[in-house]
Amino acid sequence: MGGDYNNPGTFEALKRALNDTRHPAHYLAIPPKLFATVINGLGAAGLATQARIIVEKPFGRDLASAQALNRIALSVFAEDAIFRIDHYLGKEAIMNILYFRFANSFLEPIWNRNCVASVQITLAENFGVKGRGTFYESAGCLRDVIQNHLFQIVALLAMEPPAYQGFGAIHNEKAKIFHSMRPLQPDDVVRGQYMGYRNELGVAKDSDVETFCALRLFIDSWRWQGVPWYLRSGKCLAETAAEVLVELKPPPQRLFDDSAPPDGRANYLRFRLSPNSAVALAARVKHAGKEFVGDQRELYLLDEQPEARMPYERLLGDAMLGDGALFAREDAVEAAWAVVDPVLNTHHPVIPYNPGNWGPKQADALIAADGSWYNPIIVKAAK
Repeated sequence: MGGDYNNPGTFEALKRALNDTRHPAHYLAIPPKLFATVINGLGAAGLATQARIIVEKPFGRDLASAQALNRIALSVFAEDAIFRIDHYLGKEAIMNILYFRFANSFLEPIWNRNCVASVQITLAENFGVKGRGTFYESAGCLRDVIQNHLFQIVALLAMEPPAYQGFGAIHNEKAKIFHSMRPLQPDDVVRGQYMGYRNELGVAKDSDVETFCALRLFIDSWRWQGVPWYLRSGKCLAETAAEVLVELKPPPQRLFDDSAPPDGRANYLRFRLSPNSAVALAARVKHAGKEFVGDQRELYLLDEQPEARMPYERLLGDAMLGDGALFAREDAVEAAWAVVDPVLNTHHPVIPYNPGNWGPKQADALIAADGSWYNPIIVKAAK
């Protein structure tokens, strides 16, 4: 059924259409500026009783707007009836991070500041805004991707083991990570814009909106104190892929000449999140012969699941069942916004970059003290 969201009659008509439906799920796949109007309309028409509401990202555009939207939503719906959807959390590869961490015991002894040198997460796309220039002008890469998608990945990688089996325990630990993130400062962030973006429909000719963002993040916790987390995302980059690289520290003593090669990486664990799902562990292996020299090889596990449900299919089904495991909680949303809030308006200008590479060179300088970016390499299938 159609109608004007500003007309109370629209919601009365919806109420008649639903009749005596129990536990309806209202899915707000609408422009964010209409969220408050629709939530209030549903409440005034009595459509919030025993109902659930599914809210698409972005949930706010800064800390103040997220807090305001939470107040409006909670004035009509209970927290356990609000499902803040981020489709990335419904991907099998993302869910596997949580499973891989806590279903295996060998990671826990090394998963901390004593053994981990740095963590980097890349979410790259080799295409532009695809006609969504008007939307992107109101968002940018930091709001559109990093504050939600990449921060959620950080939380799954960094969180403490849940105290019990249940989504409440997972939400509690993830929220602690967001609260432990050090607020960003301008020098922690590199913003880029691909050449040609200002020619896109709906984009200002003098736009300072970033289509690329790289940042250095710290988590001030016992486990992660001093470990840098490097996040980057962008459009018109060299590949379309998403990967996590957890680089470990080299052995404390160089028993072999190549134990810690100056021009290479130490051991690492790599999660490929897209276009396919995989986990790789890199370790040094000796060459045949008398000399104690070798090179680093990957133990690679490809985790293809062609029959896996699509993220939205999974998430919408979970919301209708009242299962909030893969959704964001109020306090976590606000804590994540608090991390990026200082740099949303106070930041360095965007740096132009040519489409088809890995963004502006200043992003390389950001990570230089801890090595270099790992650029995902997608092997094209033979025709």
